[in-house]
Amino acid sequence: MDAQGRGRAGDNNVDPADQWVFDPDTGNYELRLDPAGQAAARPADRSAAGRRAARKRDAEGGDTDTRPLPTQRGARGESGADGDGERPAGGRAARRAAGSRAAMAAEAGPASRRKRKPKKSGKKRALHWTAGAVGFVLVAVGGAGYVIYQQLDGNISKVDVGVENDAVSEGPVNLLIIGTDSRSGKGNGGYGDAGSVGHADTTILMHISKDRTNATALSIPRDMITDIPTCPTKQKDGSTKNIPGEHGVRFNTSLGQEDRDPGCTWRTVEKMTGLKINHFMMADFNAVKELSTAVDGVEVCAGKDINDPKSHLKLKAGRHTVMGEQALAFVRTRHTVGFGSDLSRIQLQQQFLSSLIRKLKSSAFSSPGKLYDVSQAATKALTVDTGIGTASKLLDFGTDLKKVDINKVTFATVPVLDNPKDPATVIMDKAKAEPLFAMVRADHTLAKGKKGKGKKSAPVKKAPAEQVRVDVTNGGGPIGSAQETVDWLQNTKGAKLSTNAGNAPSKLAATRLEYAPNQADQAATLADWMGLPKSALKKSGQNAGDRQPMRLVLGKDFKAPGSPIEAPTETPDGVQNVNADDKNICAK
Repeated sequence: MDAQGRGRAGDNNVDPADQWVFDPDTGNYELRLDPAGQAAARPADRSAAGRRAARKRDAEGGDTDTRPLPTQRGARGESGADGDGERPAGGRAARRAAGSRAAMAAEAGPASRRKRKPKKSGKKRALHWTAGAVGFVLVAVGGAGYVIYQQLDGNISKVDVGVENDAVSEGPVNLLIIGTDSRSGKGNGGYGDAGSVGHADTTILMHISKDRTNATALSIPRDMITDIPTCPTKQKDGSTKNIPGEHGVRFNTSLGQEDRDPGCTWRTVEKMTGLKINHFMMADFNAVKELSTAVDGVEVCAGKDINDPKSHLKLKAGRHTVMGEQALAFVRTRHTVGFGSDLSRIQLQQQFLSSLIRKLKSSAFSSPGKLYDVSQAATKALTVDTGIGTASKLLDFGTDLKKVDINKVTFATVPVLDNPKDPATVIMDKAKAEPLFAMVRADHTLAKGKKGKGKKSAPVKKAPAEQVRVDVTNGGGPIGSAQETVDWLQNTKGAKLSTNAGNAPSKLAATRLEYAPNQADQAATLADWMGLPKSALKKSGQNAGDRQPMRLVLGKDFKAPGSPIEAPTETPDGVQNVNADDKNICAK
């Protein structure tokens, strides 16, 4: 593709695709951004002084990256659109020299291969280049990726949301990924709502753990009723306009409606989950079409024949490789799978993204041409916050996340219930969502770990709600907590034998449940409802009488009924979740 047509060819008219150079002395491809005709130093020739100079240039703003790509032995460059093979360097002399060396190597055949220097395994090199692959592919529905290089800088669009965080942070990272249904953009005229201002059609909050060993991707249903806070938006003239908040509206209106920008979706998700967001990425329909084509298709599975007249997807039961328009149709399908709702479509999106992650990890960066195609596809439709609004910042951001292993990436969906007031929308299932949010806030992984070899005690049988008898006292919680908790127990959980026993005689730092041995089943039920840790359970030495209640003392750690006292370490029951490395998921 002609770099000049994109306005990034530079003064020397060097095509960026030609700057990936195969060095026969090292057996590696390298990115060389030197002006045409200037020789680039080989890795083996770089002295310590040269490395210090390179670091100095980086500190002064240089983005040149010359790290090796996976070795391509005996491989020919991929042909461009004009039919020419890939050129080995920016300058003619260098290209002729490299061409001569390649010709001699071809004539010599296998016997002439020289012993190469020890280098990283293919798996390690692929991981090096797929540093940001996890967040990268999540954007296949909601945005674009961040394996970005200097010559792609001009592709990136930015929005000032009033918050500018560093590209790399020490703690956990929360990346908001948004896919808009706007019809603007080339090739998007036939999709989405013709009158849409660009709503948050697909939204995923990706949480990467502090130690970068795992990630959780929370899909937020677009039709979920929520509250949107007032948000400041930057205007073209540099002024700030505050968009009034709304109560009880669809989540997808947090973007586009009333001229809301991604910062409004950012603030809505923060208020909903209690998680502080670091960065956002947003893109349109083209992201799926172009990225899936750039990787030569993504494998998906249909558990039955699919014929959706709305998305125009037609698939026979079984496994298929989809790309372009067909890939977009797959992630937009909902009418002929599951219950025909947006929740069913979310499951297809999670399947597609999981498969795309695996494809990127295994083969997407097998050649300079492939790497360039994927990077172009990812960044052309990309809009980000100013904190990661340059190629170098995006690369730093991606590199920071490179430790995440694919079998430690878990997709989950925010739990919801049918809305009794409007069957076309849903409401959050707070009893399941709050423990899930608490788990993510505590940086606990949803990925299934290895089970310990030690013996586990048998689970205690839980008593039915009508048998749970408890006196609730306030020993440090907010004013009115005891009555609020009793109302919640009786009206939400059906525990009619719960009673407000007033204030506790003394203040407690931690909530405590006192029970007798013969009340263990009641205690198990109440502890599960309240999200109590084991340390909060205090068993007495003798049994209680028939009508003697347990005693629940709300401590200073109590926030509200239904809000777990301690974040769970296991995925709450009833929360839909899938592992990105699971290859056996099929749309049904």
